[in-house]
Amino acid sequence: METTLVILAAGLGSRFGGNKQISNVGPHGEILMEYSIHDAIKAGFTQVVFILKAEMVDLIKETLGKRLEGKIRVDYAVQDDTTLPAWYHKPEDRTKPFGTVHAVLCAKDVIRGPFATVNADDYYGKEAFCIMHRLLTSLNDAKDGAMVPYILGNTMSENGGVTRGVCTVEEGKLIEVNETKEIRYGENGKIVSERGELPADAMVSMNMWGFHKDLLARMDDYFEAFLKAIKPEDIKAECLLPIMVGEFLASGALSVSAVPSPDKWFGITYAADRELVMNKLRELHEMGAYPEVLF
Repeated sequence: METTLVILAAGLGSRFGGNKQISNVGPHGEILMEYSIHDAIKAGFTQVVFILKAEMVDLIKETLGKRLEGKIRVDYAVQDDTTLPAWYHKPEDRTKPFGTVHAVLCAKDVIRGPFATVNADDYYGKEAFCIMHRLLTSLNDAKDGAMVPYILGNTMSENGGVTRGVCTVEEGKLIEVNETKEIRYGENGKIVSERGELPADAMVSMNMWGFHKDLLARMDDYFEAFLKAIKPEDIKAECLLPIMVGEFLASGALSVSAVPSPDKWFGITYAADRELVMNKLRELHEMGAYPEVLF
């Protein structure tokens, strides 16, 4: 069975201050998403799809794309205004992309099988990809989904607030997901957010979702409904995967298997995160978790 890894790499990266997706952080200049691809190949994935801004495509093709030749099928998709429905007229002053649901839909013509999504600027750990690959191969149709949640305390940044989908999981099934912003450490060391205090052992989404390919048609309808509902003055509204999943769960249109990862996340949300990520990756190489050269 073909299984696809979709890498969400078209974000503006405004908090990082540049193209954080292509920042060299590994001991030999590796970019962070190389580790996701390495782990996905080991887990059994057969295709990787990069969703990029148009100006990044040639760079990724000439660097990472060439190194992946013969190791996994590679495809590219661009998230831009050309993929918006013809009837929709984008506000002239809007510059922000339309979110992760739209990003996935930009790749719908090249996705070859059940697929998993990951952020380009996150390190997920080897076990997460093994779990997700196993879940993907068990999806029967568009009503089946999968996710790999993380323990909130394992996903925090020391350098500012983060956004996470806070999940309720019961007996291996996702019951509810609430997109929560400004999750940070409070003065007393406890974790707080826009919704109030959160337990450190809460389950959260890191955008590692798994879907049957047939769900793409339903995602298309969902995104069009989102565009129709946007108020003209709301130039920052995004159509996000966790919110879509939550609404599909509530309507009974989707059942999501959730198997948590024991791995500790790290990633580049802020420029100050980069040094920490570089140190973590160097340690993993020195421990033998990764070969000296990934590809």
